[in-house]
Amino acid sequence: MSNPALYGGYGGYGGVTTQYQTRTLFSQTMGFVALTSALFAAGAYVGRHLNYSLGIVWFIAAIVCLIAMRFTVSRSQQATVGLLVAFGLLIGLALAPTLAYYANTNPQALAESGGATALFIAGFGAAGYATRRDLSAIARICFFALIALIIFGIVLVFVNIPHGEVIYSVIGLVIFAGFTMFDFQRLRTSKNISSAPLLAASIFLDVLNVFLFFLRIFTRSSR
Repeated sequence: MSNPALYGGYGGYGGVTTQYQTRTLFSQTMGFVALTSALFAAGAYVGRHLNYSLGIVWFIAAIVCLIAMRFTVSRSQQATVGLLVAFGLLIGLALAPTLAYYANTNPQALAESGGATALFIAGFGAAGYATRRDLSAIARICFFALIALIIFGIVLVFVNIPHGEVIYSVIGLVIFAGFTMFDFQRLRTSKNISSAPLLAASIFLDVLNVFLFFLRIFTRSSR
């Protein structure tokens, strides 16, 4: 049996408080997503002339910040926000050479990927936020599917599979459709306001991965 307070209650003070908490978490999280996206764009612009080897260093540093957020989220929101800020900037620096390459060689693919990503996240995000079905099982399936996809990506480096990159990207989009729905559902069901930076990082990673998968697809289709 579901708890009425989980979805706003029947009325009265408890329901109003829950609705307020949900709106506050949503607004804070999406504000952090916007901040992280802006810092990512700034990092990508500043690092547009960096070489790829240095980008790997920034990528590792960004992952370290992401892992550290798991430990600080229950101790200090300020530290968690600081790590989120660093993560956004560092991941922008890490991907700057790649984005600069596409900007110079195929700017149309970048624009198409951005538009497709916006529609994708809006659609699956809204579906996840609205559904009453518990999506935690889907998230677990997507996690193991992502591990399998990473292995498939490694295989593609050494084995030439016809249309392998397109298959890789389409499967990736399916996986992150599930992650996107799950993360947006957590925006409605979570009551912990301090989790906003961590949720923002998760949603930002959904957006970034979807964008990169679309970029692969549109780049292939324009050849």
